[in-house]
Amino acid sequence: MPTIIKNMLIKLMRNAAGRYSQEARLSKAKSPADPLLMFTDWFALARKIDPERYNAMTLATAAPTAAPSARMVLLKDFDARGFVFFTNYASRKAQELSANPQAALVFWWKEIYRQVRIEGRIEKLDQATSDAYFHSRARGSQLGAWASRQSTVLTNRAELKGHLARYRDKFKGRDVPRPPFWGGFRLIPTTIDFWQGRQDRLHDRLRYSLEDSGEWHLERLSP
Repeated sequence: MPTIIKNMLIKLMRNAAGRYSQEARLSKAKSPADPLLMFTDWFALARKIDPERYNAMTLATAAPTAAPSARMVLLKDFDARGFVFFTNYASRKAQELSANPQAALVFWWKEIYRQVRIEGRIEKLDQATSDAYFHSRARGSQLGAWASRQSTVLTNRAELKGHLARYRDKFKGRDVPRPPFWGGFRLIPTTIDFWQGRQDRLHDRLRYSLEDSGEWHLERLSP
């Protein structure tokens, strides 16, 4: 599809989404028992409206001292088991997750005036799952994973380019293996909070909380 046509279609969808966001409502009575069903619907709509940034999310972690930190990452998969993202295991976020395996995610979809907050515990993905995703990435991204010593200090950008050139030569003519210091995490949710913007800041907000029985408890919150 030509870029100009694609951009026109996206603009039309965003205009429609703007009208939709002013009329959207969150009904507790009509909400599904499983929050993953609602998230799936919202995520699909966000993907239609913003196909380039729909899976961007804030990942918040905390150090053992309780000092918080947050950054943007990309959601790469989700299902009944949880929400998956990938990173360098030596990065600050990964170190904090290893020391304190709890985290929070926030999705903000401006065009449809919706936010989703997710909290839960963290587990590290098995090597086979991390391998499969790594090998699905573009070669440049694979090499970048080797070259970037994430969260460490660089003297200048030339140093980073030097790392990249070294690994480009090292793996020339063969597949790039997954670095042993790179892989995935899964957030297993215990609460999922859906926020739908409405006029006069009287927004709709529903929170699902996971009970000991494994069932989800749904309640309406004041915005």
